[in-house]
Amino acid sequence: MIVVVPVDPPRDGLVLASLVEETSLSSDDATRLYEAATADVLRAVASSGGDLLVNYRDEETLPDALGGEPEAEIRALAADALGGTDEVRFERQVGSTQAARVGNTVTHLLENEDATSVGVLEPTAALVARTEIDGAAMSIRRNDVVLGPAPGGRTYLAAFAEPIDFEDAYATPELSTLARRGADAGLDVGFAPMLPTVATETDLCSTIAGLEARSAAGRPLPEATATVIDDLGLVVEDGPTLARR
Repeated sequence: MIVVVPVDPPRDGLVLASLVEETSLSSDDATRLYEAATADVLRAVASSGGDLLVNYRDEETLPDALGGEPEAEIRALAADALGGTDEVRFERQVGSTQAARVGNTVTHLLENEDATSVGVLEPTAALVARTEIDGAAMSIRRNDVVLGPAPGGRTYLAAFAEPIDFEDAYATPELSTLARRGADAGLDVGFAPMLPTVATETDLCSTIAGLEARSAAGRPLPEATATVIDDLGLVVEDGPTLARR
C-alpha cells in the first residue's frame, strides 16, 4: 500500500489553528506540536510495510499571506524525522479543497500508476503505529475502502483499492460521508481501529491520555510528540479540558 501523508508547511497561524482558538496554546506551541506529530507519523509509516509518499502543500494551495518555500520546509521536516529522505517520495498536492487534493492523489495513483491500494494518513495522528498501518494494508486486500475513525466523526486514515466520488467527500461528518460514498459505488467498506489526532482540544486530551497509558504499561511512545507535550507542560483535567502544569 502506498501511504500518503498530506503535510502542510509547519508555519504559525496555518497548522492546528483550531487548537490556538480553543486552548491556551500559542501559534508557536501549535506549530511545534504539528511538527512533532508529523515526525512521529512519518516514522510510523517508514517502519511499516507501506511505501511513504509525502504529499506537500505548495504556494498555490496556501493563503496568499503565507509565502516562502513550502516544499523545502516539508522536505527538511521529513529529513529531520527520518534521518534522510532517499527512500521518501514527494509529490505536490493539486486541488483547492481537502477533498479535491485527496481525490486527485488517490485517483492518480490507482488509475495512472496502477497502485493496488492507497492510504491517506493524517499527519496529526501521533499515536498511529506500524500495527495500524500494516493492519489497514491487510484489510484493504479484503475490502475496497478502509476507514480509520477519529473522534467527532472524522477520519485519521482512509485507504482505497478503488476510487470513489471525492467531491465534498470530506464534508462533516467525513467518516459517514466517505463510508456512504464507498457503499454507493458498490464497494466493500471496512474499518480500522479508532485513534485520536492532535487537531482539536478533545483529540489532544485523548492523545495525552493515550501517551500516559502507554507509558504506564511500558509500551513504545511517539517520542517527538511526547517530548513536546512534556516540554509544554500539557495535562488533562476534568471535562476533559487541556491545562498546563
